[in-house]
Amino acid sequence: MTSGTASGTAALQERRYRILVTGYAISSYGTFLNVVALSLYVYAVTDRALAVGVFMAVRLAAGFVAGLAAAAVLARWSAKGVMFWANVAQAAALLLLVLAPDGFRTGTLFAVSAVVGASGTLFMVTLRSSIPDMVGEGRHTWANSLMVSGRSMAMVAGFASSGVVVSLLGYTAAFLVDMATFLVCALTVLLLPMPMGPARGNERGNEGKDSQGKDVEDGQGSQEEEGADGQGRRRDGRRRVPAALVALGAVPVLGLMVALRGIDALGSSSHNAALPVYSTELDADNPAVFVSVFWCVWALGNVLVQQVLQRYTKRTGRSVGALGFGLGTIAMSGTFILAFAGLPWAATVVIALLAGAADGLTEVSYTSHLQTLPSPLRTHAFGLSATVENLGFGVGMIVVAAALDVFTPLSVVGVAHGAAIVLALVYVARVLRGRGEAQVEEPQEGEEAQEAVPGSEAQEGKQGDQGDQGEGESGAGPARGGHRDGAEVSGG
Repeated sequence: MTSGTASGTAALQERRYRILVTGYAISSYGTFLNVVALSLYVYAVTDRALAVGVFMAVRLAAGFVAGLAAAAVLARWSAKGVMFWANVAQAAALLLLVLAPDGFRTGTLFAVSAVVGASGTLFMVTLRSSIPDMVGEGRHTWANSLMVSGRSMAMVAGFASSGVVVSLLGYTAAFLVDMATFLVCALTVLLLPMPMGPARGNERGNEGKDSQGKDVEDGQGSQEEEGADGQGRRRDGRRRVPAALVALGAVPVLGLMVALRGIDALGSSSHNAALPVYSTELDADNPAVFVSVFWCVWALGNVLVQQVLQRYTKRTGRSVGALGFGLGTIAMSGTFILAFAGLPWAATVVIALLAGAADGLTEVSYTSHLQTLPSPLRTHAFGLSATVENLGFGVGMIVVAAALDVFTPLSVVGVAHGAAIVLALVYVARVLRGRGEAQVEEPQEGEEAQEAVPGSEAQEGKQGDQGDQGEGESGAGPARGGHRDGAEVSGG
């Protein structure tokens, strides 16, 4: 392939990905508009605050289950098909809610909650795990930054306009707007140069294997299992290994990274629940002012850091890596705690800006880390991550809501985000220790060192530098940005 052809292909990939991100941002606007409009509608229909909590619980539970099932779904259907139908399903659920008779609206609401929760999780798992195939090697950080920027701006627009849309146009109009946003996203998915139907046979065949070609669990069982003993053993006597566990063990600190992501989700639930309470304490007459300003500035910080990350990656050929994820989590949790400390407005605005920047940094570095896994394991890892995040956020919302009746917002947020800081410190220490070990010993053939794992950062470095290095080199030398920690994305 000539350089001109390769450049043209890359430009086409980038253009189509930008179109997809535009559609995703539009649907994200609908999602955040949904969060407000549906919650208000549930209360209006049922006249019970408990129903609002149950509605959110159903949504999170559906997302939890969808995360567990994502790998099995993608083993049988193409990524394009899953993303398309996930958007269509959400649009259809909202249309059903609009058309539902009065006597069936309560039941329809909870059905919509389940569909939106499951479909939204499936879409995000599929999108994140498919980005390496959409944009090519070395473009992960740019692609993730663009995705996060679009979602951040959509969040602000969705939250800011929800009150106006519901107040001026009514619930029906709000739901129809939401439905239209999901249909727009579905149309942008159709433009992707990917197959639409069921996954190809060779892809299904590879789904049950790890990066070394060994059999792993695909979430649906196997015909090779012994049906008589019920012990989950293969006919040759070897116990099958769950693919999610293989994914966690494929790259150093990945398991700890996913656990930290779950605790971080619990921390997120604390500030989401505490913000309205704290804002009311500051100004009982206009409680929405502090919340609106905080999230707008937060989103600005998130968008700004994406521009910095894209330029950093383009200039250096590497991303912030696993260490950046840990340090970003510490900074994010620390700034969210400070946001409830009663500081002057000017200081709080700066804190909100830093919180958004740190949040954007952790999102991109975390997603990029998981994208270094081989395709089958990558899907399992993103599905497991979505499950852990939904679990952390769901449990957090229950615990935090109860705690806020007894303790101050600062103490509740301090404990939740403090737990994330503690685990992040352990994680950072583990990453630094791994870097120190990598400096003093070279991986040997057959060892389970991260540099030897296909799909890991160092393995990508090998593939990208094949013309310049011998077969046994690690690809982690100065030409590729120095020491590897398993999370950095090859630059290009």
